[in-house]
Amino acid sequence: MKSKCVTLAVIWVIGLALISGSMASVEWDVHNTLKLEKSPCDVAFSANGRWIFVLTDKSNILIYSADGKLKDSITVGNHIDAIKAGPKEDILFVTSRKDKTIQQIHIEFIYDIDVSDSPFKGPADGPVVITVFSDFQ
Repeated sequence: MKSKCVTLAVIWVIGLALISGSMASVEWDVHNTLKLEKSPCDVAFSANGRWIFVLTDKSNILIYSADGKLKDSITVGNHIDAIKAGPKEDILFVTSRKDKTIQQIHIEFIYDIDVSDSPFKGPADGPVVITVFSDFQ
């Protein structure tokens, strides 16, 4: 039994020596820099990676596309001190330690679709209704 423990200890020491001697170096590169007008306090990324949310010290959440273009901003109270993206791209959680709250914000992304050269039926100035089904199976 004693020789088995000694053998395991020797194997463990040799393994540790091999692991510690084979540490890899890290290479890194700045991929993109967002230039902000206000100081950032927190940052979150949408689950699909399309959106970057930046909480600023001026009670705003700046919404950037993945390529770094500012798309919009949301004004939140100065009590908000952290943000976290939800499981879907349209959900954002904001927290306040001061108020001891967590708020869930639902974000609607509205896209302009150019249909000026598309064929149509009916009057050109007729009402249009678009329905979005997000819970289909």
